[in-house]
Amino acid sequence: MLVLAGLAYLLLLAYGVYTLVRAGPKPVFLSPPSTPLRGNLYAEDGTPLALTLEGERFYPLGESMSQLLGFGERGGSRGLEGLEKDLDASLSQGRSVTLTLDPWVQAMAERALWEGIERSGAEFGSLVVLAPDGRVLALANGPAFDPTAPRKDPSRDISWRNHALLVPLEPGSTMKALTAAMLLQEGLATLATPVEAPMSRRVDGWTINDVVPHPPRLTLKEVLKYSSNVGISTLAERLPKEKFFSYMQRLHLTDSELLERVRVARPIYEPPSTWSRAAYANHTFGQGFLITPLHLAAAFNALVDGRYHRPRLFPGEDEAEEVFSLEVARRLRQALVEISVPKATLPGYALGGKTGTAQVVIRGQYSREVYTAWYAGFVPADKPLATVVVSLYHPKGQIHGAQVAAPVFRGFASSFLAYKGVRPVYAEGR
Repeated sequence: MLVLAGLAYLLLLAYGVYTLVRAGPKPVFLSPPSTPLRGNLYAEDGTPLALTLEGERFYPLGESMSQLLGFGERGGSRGLEGLEKDLDASLSQGRSVTLTLDPWVQAMAERALWEGIERSGAEFGSLVVLAPDGRVLALANGPAFDPTAPRKDPSRDISWRNHALLVPLEPGSTMKALTAAMLLQEGLATLATPVEAPMSRRVDGWTINDVVPHPPRLTLKEVLKYSSNVGISTLAERLPKEKFFSYMQRLHLTDSELLERVRVARPIYEPPSTWSRAAYANHTFGQGFLITPLHLAAAFNALVDGRYHRPRLFPGEDEAEEVFSLEVARRLRQALVEISVPKATLPGYALGGKTGTAQVVIRGQYSREVYTAWYAGFVPADKPLATVVVSLYHPKGQIHGAQVAAPVFRGFASSFLAYKGVRPVYAEGR
């Protein structure tokens, strides 16, 4: 009897299940989406930088790298700015992309830059960090930009703009270090070569002035120390302007396609055939042409080992070409350590670089109020782990690179050296 009862129970249960299935809704087979899920962006260590979740685009690091990453349509998949636009063809097909960026180095760069912008009252700024082999480790812009916040009028709020790649500026006196390297490489001067350097000189009816008081006779090394326009332009007369321009080309200061697949503003320059003697003089100390901070960083990076390493934002092979000898690069870096301005130094470390303070052309004339403050250098300079360029546009009050850009460089260098585990070296007895 128990067996029969159990069989009856199982039959009734099976019938009930059958009845429910037959009466229930028919199964629905969903077709795959017409477009694939948008690809992600990752840092070199795998940190997610841009993700699509439930149809929405997320930027896990918030304001960090925001101007470089860019943004897309609200509720859509089309990229409108930054890498979201430049890499849209790949991302829209669901392909993810890995970048060379180091999130920790990026955070250090942004903190130093944003503090420098607030301290100086600059309108905007950027900080570029390159590895010796050309990899972009950090590309910071300021003021900070929140890609998820309601967007403001782009003509008034420029915080969305990738200044490091999209805004060409005159490099000012940072160019003197590169001009000095050209003279050394061509055997036309040594760091001890003397030059007559009054506080001003006339060239083709134009007056070239110096700002920092100095002795009337300087060596090339002292020309860099006192940032003498007169001294560098006088020494550079030994170098034909066509040769100078060829070095500009080899340093890719005229290159309009500096990064693979990513927009970089075209440098603005005239061919040397149009340069007067005065125009050439101006070029030797960074006036008369415009480049982006990335252009300057990549050119300075050639002073690490003498070779120009094409900057890259994606993992890949190092593309390098010799511009200077290894010895020229070493001697010049050492000179930059010895002349480094106080606000760019750290006790126990060989930090070196060159300042710049460039007047900005406003309505066709050099402004007496608007300047770009620069610092370009190496961390550390004896055995570089990174080439760093800082630019601050229109600082208020103090305007010189030695005053406002150098502290940003030092602030970044302090964090970066600790991150890399580089210990300070002190002289005996200290």
